[in-house]
Amino acid sequence: MVTRSRSLLVAASTALVLGALGAPAHAADGERETTKVRVSTSTGASLAAAVSGAAPLQARPTVVEFTPYGERGASFSVGEEYNFLTVQIRGTGDSGGGFDVLGPKTQRDVRDTLAWACSQPWSDGRLAVVGFSASAITYFNSQHQELPCVKAAVMRSGTFELYRDLLVPGGVPNSVPGLAVLSAIGGLALVQADQRLSRDPLSGTETVLGLLGSGLSAGLLNPTLNTYWKERGFRGDANEVPTLLIDGVFDVEPRGDYQAFQQLQAQGTPAQLLVVGAHDGAPRGTDHGAAQIDKWLDRWVLGVQNGVEDEPAVQMLVADGGREQFLDGQFLRYDGSSWPLPGTSWTPLSLSAKRAGTSASPKDGSLTIEPDATTSRQSYAAFTSLPTQVDPHTISTLGAPLNQLTTWIPFLTDMKLTNLTGLTFTSAPLKESVTAIGPGTLDVRLSTTGVSTPIWAVVSDVWPDGTTHPMTVGRLSSAFPGVVEEKSLYSDGNLVQPYGDYGNPRLALPGVARDYHVELWPIANRFKAGHRIQVSLVGQSALSLPSVPALNTVTIGKGSGSRLMLPTVPESDLAAALR
Repeated sequence: MVTRSRSLLVAASTALVLGALGAPAHAADGERETTKVRVSTSTGASLAAAVSGAAPLQARPTVVEFTPYGERGASFSVGEEYNFLTVQIRGTGDSGGGFDVLGPKTQRDVRDTLAWACSQPWSDGRLAVVGFSASAITYFNSQHQELPCVKAAVMRSGTFELYRDLLVPGGVPNSVPGLAVLSAIGGLALVQADQRLSRDPLSGTETVLGLLGSGLSAGLLNPTLNTYWKERGFRGDANEVPTLLIDGVFDVEPRGDYQAFQQLQAQGTPAQLLVVGAHDGAPRGTDHGAAQIDKWLDRWVLGVQNGVEDEPAVQMLVADGGREQFLDGQFLRYDGSSWPLPGTSWTPLSLSAKRAGTSASPKDGSLTIEPDATTSRQSYAAFTSLPTQVDPHTISTLGAPLNQLTTWIPFLTDMKLTNLTGLTFTSAPLKESVTAIGPGTLDVRLSTTGVSTPIWAVVSDVWPDGTTHPMTVGRLSSAFPGVVEEKSLYSDGNLVQPYGDYGNPRLALPGVARDYHVELWPIANRFKAGHRIQVSLVGQSALSLPSVPALNTVTIGKGSGSRLMLPTVPESDLAAALR
């Protein structure tokens, strides 16, 4: 049996480190034997590793995890039928070499390590690779190489493209999470400094320079999606390894696993997408995907004919009105054969100047099926906003502490305060429940007084009592109005998931309106009858790189094209629910 271990999420001031730490919680009874080993790679790095298994340690199928979080960085644990190999990636923990933000050298180390592990006396030649967050990213970035002996993979909350999915989504630097991760990696490398320096006195300089250089390269020197970032993303799959992808409705890295699933399924590789929780935690009463992980590895590594490949390719736990309620066990189950789910439709909801009657913001606009007959303009000040309200995916990493805090101070996650300085567009109360699952987009015609201003959009579920529950977010720097059409998703001729062109910035001229297509990260929520759907345009999250405050003006009404494209499942008729 393979289960996810407990995670120790390291707190930054308003966010947590995006990684799983802590010693494995052994899933099986009996003594386990652990042996420390070192791996010499073709890049010249000496990697620290440890292999454990039921005593006595002998040849078995071996599960491998690559981690930047030192000797206690494993996020999975194994039972007696498997051995488990934890490898500290270059420039972290007690491993030599310089940290390269999971770039080409780390990727070659992955290939070399798997080739080495395949022929060790404790391996029977069958390997599986598992990963959570940074560990999963390491695998995704390495798939273009031939990876020896790998029979299966389980990836939880990894980025398909590190730039687009986590560190610079929408061209807006996600600074605090990035710094938190780098600080955790560096801190844990410091913890193991005595081991590293006693082994190689010169390694300290290499480690420090690697971490500092990585911080500069990822944070400041590469603001656009250039070659540096392309080397730190999926570049093809040379292996066709059966892969179980796991993520959460509110996870901080919600996009990558969906995109990876689409890619693998399109090329015919056995793949499943399990949306049950990752950094954002799992709903009360669920197992965080443990049973499915067991079945997946048993099928593809051990060869057990358990029928897992015949189960729905997409299995989701869907929110039912709010994040806190979801984690408390209030959710729906929804299955499908592909992503987006078969039969998904996107309903355009126009941004309207008609007052919604919610007093959500001074402008209090509406979401309507038909656009206003005339055009008008509304402005808002793009100041830095409270992350607990406008950044539900990043803040979700706080988990139980945040949930307890919002129980005491509910306004922390209610959009009412932030909406006072932004623009809101709210639908009429729904006449029947509507389940929204899938990617979406906010098309908006906007001008700004800045040359590179973040456009920040939050989609919320507004309850009959007026409380506003953020469900997903979209962000886009005004320097990137373009999309890559061949990589974008269209439905009935409408753009429903833009693939932003972040390699070619075009700074905005102050006061000149342009069309923008803001990608919304996948939403999975049932808006109940009597609830309303709201989109808020507000200032960026305080967890992003600070920008100069700006005045943004949105054009709405006939001919403006400003609208929300919201995905719904086949049995939901959003237009009928609003008429």
